[in-house]
Amino acid sequence: MSDQELTLVLVHGAFAESASWNGVIERLGSAYSVVAAANPLRGVAGDAAYVRDVVRGIGGPVVLVGHSYGGMVITEAASDDPAVRALVYVNAFCPDTGESALTLSGKFPGSTLADTLVSYPVATGGNEVAIGQNAYHAQFAADVPGDLAALMARTQRPVTEQALGDGLATAAPPWRSLPTWFVFGDADRNIPVAAHRFMAERAGARGVREIVGASHAMAVSQPGEVAQSIIEAARGVGSGAS
Repeated sequence: MSDQELTLVLVHGAFAESASWNGVIERLGSAYSVVAAANPLRGVAGDAAYVRDVVRGIGGPVVLVGHSYGGMVITEAASDDPAVRALVYVNAFCPDTGESALTLSGKFPGSTLADTLVSYPVATGGNEVAIGQNAYHAQFAADVPGDLAALMARTQRPVTEQALGDGLATAAPPWRSLPTWFVFGDADRNIPVAAHRFMAERAGARGVREIVGASHAMAVSQPGEVAQSIIEAARGVGSGAS
C-alpha cells in the first residue's frame, strides 16, 4: 500500500451531475481527499479515458465510486490501473465483459425508465436522452423533496444512446480482482433491485448495503448511507479516518 493519501473519486451517472454528490462529500468530512468528476456521458470508452485522466492527475491511490451509468465508466477506467485500490457501486452498473447499461437494466423486470425518456439528435451523430421534466421526480428521485427534484430535473446531464448501449470492452473486469462495495435502494426505478443484488453477488462484494425505500438518486436522498459505504471501502484498503 502506498504511503500517499488515498483520494475518493466520485463519478456521477446519466441524468445527474457532479453536484449530486454534495451531500455525500459533506458527510465524508475533512478526513478524506475527494474529487467529484464531471462525467461526459458520451460513450463508455471516452468517458473512462476521461476518468483515467483525472486519476492520473491526482497521482496517487484512489477509490473509484460510480453512480448508475458511472459504474460502467469506473469499471472500464479501473482496468489495468494500479492506482485504483477499490470500487464502490452506488445504485450502479457493475458489468462483465460485453455487458452494457441497457442489457443489465433489462436483465430483470421492473425498470420503468424507458417510458420517461425524451430523445433528440446531436450534431456529432446519434441521439441523446434525458428524463422528461414531469416524470423526473417519480422516476429518478421519488424520496427527494419535490422542489429539489425539480431543480435536479433542470440540471440533469443527458446521456447518449451510444453510451447506454456500449458494452464493457475490457476482457478482465477489475471487480474480479479488486475489493468492491455496493450500496443500493430497493425502490430504484431505473435499475431493478434484483439486478443490483445479482451484480453484488457476482462481484463477491466485500460490503453490501441495501436501503429500504431508497430511490435511484441515493447520493441525494441517502447521503449518509452512501458515505458510510465509501468510508468502509477507504478503511478496507487501509486509508482514512479511524
